[in-house]
Parts: sequence; C-alpha cells; structure tokens
Amino acid sequence: MAEQVGGRVLSLWQRWGKTAFGRRLYSLMLGRMAPYSGSIRPLVLQLEPGYARIALRDRRGLRNHLHSIHAIALANLGELASGLAMLSALPDDVKAIVTRLDIEYVKKARGQLLAEGRAEPPGMITEPVTHIVHAQISDAAGDIVARLNVHWQLRAKDPSQ
Repeated sequence: MAEQVGGRVLSLWQRWGKTAFGRRLYSLMLGRMAPYSGSIRPLVLQLEPGYARIALRDRRGLRNHLHSIHAIALANLGELASGLAMLSALPDDVKAIVTRLDIEYVKKARGQLLAEGRAEPPGMITEPVTHIVHAQISDAAGDIVARLNVHWQLRAKDPSQ
C-alpha cells in the first residue's frame, strides 16, 4: 500500500525541515498539495507528531480594509497548523476531515505571525469520532491574535482502499 498522507507529510519534513532552504521547499510543496492553504504562503518552521509551528509574513494581499491580516487568512493559517499537527500524529489506517472550526479573534493581526497547532488523537479508532485540535496565532510581540478549536472527524479507513 502506498505511504499515507500523514506519514508522507512527516517523512518529507524529516528529510527537508533541517535547513532554511528545505523548510521553504517543504512549504512550497505543501502549498501545491493543498492549494488553498498555499494561497497564504505559509512557512512551516517545525513539525513533529502532534505539533506544528507555522509562520506567516504580513503582506498586502492578505490585508483587509482595516490594514490588518484578513480574518479568513487567519482561519486558513490556524486550520493548517491544526491539520499538520493532526496528520502528523495519526496512524496510517485513519482518515480525518474538518467538520467545524471555531475561531476567536482577539486583536488585529499585523506583522509576522506564528501559528501553533497541537493534537493528541486517540490511539485506536474503530468508530467515527470527533476530536478537537487547538491552535493559536501570535504576533511578533507574542500577543495572541486568534485562538481556534478545529473539530476533526476521525474514522478508520476502508481496508479495500
């Protein structure tokens, strides 16, 4: 059976994530695999099972009419951090999809941002289950600009697939 998405996400990171060039290349490839997430041009800084840290550079294309980073760009960044954390922690026989996303916008987001996602999925999944992954986004001063609770539905993959 071909290597699963979560395993591929983590194994590519382990190969490329050790250098600045490798992290950029990994982030570009991630954007090609998930084009909508790639539209914000995230930079993955750290990835390990159950944890992801991603940077986002402030630029005009992400701004709203208030000259801060648009709410949906923040949601995209937080969901990506939750997704990488989740996928990197899942066993290969489990698939996951977001069913709900709750976001609290704490303050206007300006400048370089840092998103962190943390996931601790259950070890064995026999029945579909919803698991919440927490993510937060901070600005360069370390102030939290947004908090997310991302609801992931987890279910065992059909062995025939």
